[in-house]
Amino acid sequence: QVLVVESGGGLVQAGGSLRLSCAVSGSVFSINTMGWYRQAPGKQRELVASITRGNIANYPESVKGRFTTARDNGKKTVDLQMHSLKPEDTAVYYCNAKIVPTLWGSESDYWGQGTQVTVSS
Repeated sequence: QVLVVESGGGLVQAGGSLRLSCAVSGSVFSINTMGWYRQAPGKQRELVASITRGNIANYPESVKGRFTTARDNGKKTVDLQMHSLKPEDTAVYYCNAKIVPTLWGSESDYWGQGTQVTVSS
């Protein structure tokens, strides 16, 4: 069984930093793009970072220069380092992995359970 599990998050003051981690467990054939999404109350889920197998990362303008993502293909992990946090960054953050589970399988989206990040002003 393939699982995606996040850790980290919590409460931080504005201007502070937090680090989120995500690990894929279980046997998989390949993990393609991995990403971090967030969803604030009453808002749609939005992408905050993505990174390809070749370590090409992309960020929306709202977090560019403040958030950094990195992955370890051997350990099947991806991290999100967040700096200069703002109250508007408050949301539940989700890890996403596009996984091909077996040699004969097709790519599917796997999601973590989410972790709360709260930034106080």
